This record gives sequence, structure tokens and C-alpha cells, in this order.
Amino acid sequence: MASAPLMLENLLYKKRNLVYAFARHRLFLLCKQSLVRVQSAEGIKRIEISPKSNLKQLYDSVQTAMQVDGFGLFKERNFLTELQASGSQLVGTALKHGDMIYLKQMAGTSTRRTSTVAIENQVFKPTAASEKLSNSNTNSARPSTNVIEDEVDLNLSKADGTIKRERDSKLCHHNANGRCVHCSPLEPYDEAYLKENNIKHLSFHSYIRKQTSGMDHGKYFVFDDINCRIKTGCREHPPWPKGICSKCQPSAITLNRQTYRHVDNVMFENTKIVERFLNYWRTTGHQRMGYLYGTYEPHTDVPLGIRATVAAIYEPPQESTRDSINMFPDEGDAEVDAVANALGLKKIGWIFTDLITDDATAGTVKQIRGIETHFLTAQECITAGELQNRHPNPCKYASNGVFGSKFVTICVTGDKTKQVHMEGYAVSAQCMALVRDDCLIPTKEAPELGYVRESTDKQYVPDVFYKEKDQYGNEVQRLARPLPVEYLLVDVPASTPVKPQYTFTNYDKRQAFPIENRYIDGHLQDFSALSGYLSAWGEEEFLEAISDFHLLVYLYKMDMLPLRQHMASLLEAVRTKNPNRAADFKGEEVWKLLESLIQASSGGSGGTTSYPSGAGAANAGGVAGADAMDLDDNTWTCNHCTFINRGDLQSCEICSLPR
Repeated sequence: MASAPLMLENLLYKKRNLVYAFARHRLFLLCKQSLVRVQSAEGIKRIEISPKSNLKQLYDSVQTAMQVDGFGLFKERNFLTELQASGSQLVGTALKHGDMIYLKQMAGTSTRRTSTVAIENQVFKPTAASEKLSNSNTNSARPSTNVIEDEVDLNLSKADGTIKRERDSKLCHHNANGRCVHCSPLEPYDEAYLKENNIKHLSFHSYIRKQTSGMDHGKYFVFDDINCRIKTGCREHPPWPKGICSKCQPSAITLNRQTYRHVDNVMFENTKIVERFLNYWRTTGHQRMGYLYGTYEPHTDVPLGIRATVAAIYEPPQESTRDSINMFPDEGDAEVDAVANALGLKKIGWIFTDLITDDATAGTVKQIRGIETHFLTAQECITAGELQNRHPNPCKYASNGVFGSKFVTICVTGDKTKQVHMEGYAVSAQCMALVRDDCLIPTKEAPELGYVRESTDKQYVPDVFYKEKDQYGNEVQRLARPLPVEYLLVDVPASTPVKPQYTFTNYDKRQAFPIENRYIDGHLQDFSALSGYLSAWGEEEFLEAISDFHLLVYLYKMDMLPLRQHMASLLEAVRTKNPNRAADFKGEEVWKLLESLIQASSGGSGGTTSYPSGAGAANAGGVAGADAMDLDDNTWTCNHCTFINRGDLQSCEICSLPR
């Protein structure tokens, strides 16, 4: 009986503790801040926030405390229910004191490397954009408004972008000024519209509109490049290969087919651009490669789409065979870009041939690419990725100012009907990251397969996976050793317009000026070719004669005459198609000097004078002995620079003018 009061007292004491704890918890919720736990890949962080704060303030607190960008907050560990960054919903209505929420990084971070991959035996120098990327710190980066985007991007970002629909007479029951679900404008990323019009990929700006269409209007949306390298500067362990941790180790990558593309169509202004490029293969049977110069403009067939319009093809120094192309460093690359910029053009892609004659009499070629073989080889994908990394796309939504690339790849090959046709491609942002960080290499025996490097003592390579369906129809994950390159490609249609366009001269009857770096008979760029080309045009046809991209580049590079300093007005006249400004340049002294040299070379008055031999000079009463020039009869003196050349030469070794 003595123990009964003690048991009652213990029960009351325990009950009093429960009441006290409940009252204390309610007082903490009402008077003080709530405690929210945030779990991420870096660990768990406690965030103190008032229950009366909104979810947008919660996002700001998490961003400040954890120093991350481009993330989302979810209630479940499997990231099903996302907490929208709303300014109206309060934290107390969505979360309770002590709740655990989960942070998901929407995009990885990366640090650019400064070295580049060599294409064959050509080593590219890092550009200013790549140097900027290598020095950027993406951990503290946010979408920047100081990025200078391309003009076409600025115009599309200001455009409405919605897809207009007419009033349906059967389904719409309102007046002409009304709108309903059957006639209201659609968003540019509407899936039903894209499927109905057979549009395979979203345009880049449609993808941005889709990502920024939420309640927060894309405040936390940011493009971050994939990181394939160990983050440097970690002091918690020795550097690789002696140590690595979860903070500096790059995450594994699962390759996904890219749903958007930066360029939606490639259009060559006319067929003669490609025909002049293919003349080299028709003459020699060897493959050829060139850079595309043109402009970017809106593409109306795709909502908020971009079209690359090709005006010229520049062929860099190269050595090719029937089966390969070997590129060499181009010392005049900057000069070509300077001429293109003065004409309002820029380098927008590259083109190469893969043609094998099937029947020369019928003019057919073999089909060696297709769904049963391959579209692009792994080496071509790596080359395209390197070129795209060298020509990044400025984007204000990117943490480092650039994301992806508008640089396109055109392959000229045979189709099912054994006719020559063009196929356009671009590689995904994941492929660009793998190439940039030197993780992707080609295979030796299967051209359609790439291979992700294995980690070594010098380089750590993260695991790369891709998904495919097995023989039972189940989706399984495979290690990318080897890797089908189809997971890295985005196809871009290439075509020519129904009505041809001509930025440069349309050669109907006259022979065109030779193309650079073609070392075969009839295709050499020299002074005799310049003389013969200009002599075929009349005085009143000067603007039409000079409007040739290859001719302008040749004149700009000419060392014999200082034309480069005087060509600004000529390039402006060609760009604006102004015959008066072209006539003014034709009247300048430097061009008159060039015309006099052309007239002298075509008239046969130059390069034929020879000095007399020593004996001949003595018989003529001249100075004999050591003072006389001991020359044989096989020498001739250039009439322009007075250099004495060997008799077997047809042009001067110094000034390259004809004999």
C-alpha cells in the first residue's frame, strides 16, 4: 500500500513533463523561429527561419547558407513533391518545426581546363572565351545580365514567341474578339503542336521559356556545365591519386539525348556554294574539309528557332586522301575572320565530304552512312565537340557566361538513291564536356563507337552511363565503354532555298576565282590567276567582279601591295552592295598600282630582261673582270623588283609576279 502513492506521483510527474514539453514546443513555434533540416550531397544543414516567412525567403536562406545555385527543394527523398519558390505561401503552412527537406542540384558545376584536344596533328590555341571559362568560379556564379549575346538571341528573347491560332468555326462559340481553349495562343514548347508539325527538338529559346515559366519566373534557373575533372584546391587530403573525397570528386554522368538544339536549320544561300566546294573531290577523288561563314537569323518554321545561313566556304590548309583528311595549322585564320567580320559574317560551322564514286558514268555515289552503319564516327564527334568548345554560345542564363554552341557540322555523303546530299548535326552539351575534359576517345575498329577513358594516376575520369533496352524490352543502364555516339548527336536539317540568294557574285558564264589552299593545276591562287580573273570583267562590273569571298581574302593577305590598310571601304562597299563606294576605291592610288602591274604582266613587257654575261660586257666595252657580273644565259631579272631569278622559274621568287 505504501508504494501506491509513489506510483501515482511518478505518473503525475511524467504527465507534467509531457505537458511542459508540448507547451514549450508551441511557444517556440509562435514566438521564435522554426528549425528546418536541409539534406544535400554535402550533408545536412540546419536552417532557422520564421514560420511567417514565405518559401522564396526559404530558398534565399538555403542559397546563402549552402552556397549553391540552380537547385530545388523537395519534401521526399525521391524528389517527387517540390516546394515552389512562391512569395505567397508561408513556411508554416508547408513545413513543421524539425522537418527534413531534400536539396537536388539541377545542374552540375565544372572548371574548364586550359589545354585542348588536337585534331589530327593540328593543335588549336585556347580562345579568349575558353580562357575565361578556365578562370571562372562556378560555385559562386549566378545568371549574369552583363553577357553580350548574339543579335539573334537578343531579338528572340524580346519576341512574344506564342503560336497564334485562328478562330475555329466549329468549336469556338464566342465573338471575334473573344478567346477560348481552342483558339488561344499556344506556348512555343507545346508538345502537341511540335508533334503535329514533326518538330523533333525544341529550339533553345523555347527550352529557356519552358524552364522559366514557373511561379518564380526562372529566378533560380541557371545553366551549369558538366564537371568531369576533380576540383582543385581541396585541403582535406593529398592530391590525386593519393586521395579523393566527395567534395572534389566529379559525379557520375548518365547520358541523355538532348531535347533542344541551338540551331534548328542550316541553309546554304545557293547550290553553287556547295558545287564549288565539291569540285575538288570531283577533280581529285580526295575528301575535303572547309569552314562555313554566314549569319544567324530567326527561323520561322520552328517556334523561336534559329537558322544558320551559309554565304561562303573557306578551305584551310589540309592534306587529304580518298579515306582521310589531315588538317594543318592555319596561320591566316585571324585574317580570314577579319575579312568575314567586315562583311557581316562569322564562322558558323564546318563541312566535310565522305564520298566514294559508285558509277562514274551515271554520277552516283555509294551510301556508306545510315541507320544501319553510323551517322558520324566517334572521331568526327570529338572534332565537332572540340570546334564547338572553341565557339561557345553566349548566354545570360549560364553561370560562366556561355553555354553550348551554335557551331554546326555538315557531312556531304551519299543517300539511299546514291545521290550526293547533306546531313547536318551538332553534338550535345554532355559531349562537349567529355571532349573538353579529355574523357572521350575513338575506338580502333568500330567507327560508330566511342570509349570513355579509364582513370589513371594522372587523370581521374568519372563513370559515364547510358540507358538502352535489352532483349526483353527492359531499360537497363550500361557503362560507356564502349559508347554509341548516337547518344551525343542532335540532328540539324540542311537545305537550300527554292529561290537562290547571293551575298557574293553569281557566276553564270565567267570562271570563278580559284579557292585557297588547292595545290592542283587550274586551282592555284597566284598573281597570274588574279590577272586573268580581273581582265575578264569590264570597267562597269568592278563591284560584281570584286564580290568574291576568296578573292577578298587573297587581296587582304597579299604582301606585295599594302592593300590590307585600304580595304575597309572596299569591304563596306561589298557588304552594302554600293557601286559608288566601290568606284571610289577603284580610283585610289593603291588599286591603280595593282592594275598597272596586271597590265604589265598581261602585256608581256615584264620579267624578260636579262643581264649580259661577263664576256659580252667586255666585248661591248663595258667594265670587265671582277667588276662584271658573272651570270649565265639562264637568268632573268624581274621588271618589278629587279631580283635576278633562275631561268627555269616562271614567276619571281621575291614578289611572286609573273615573268
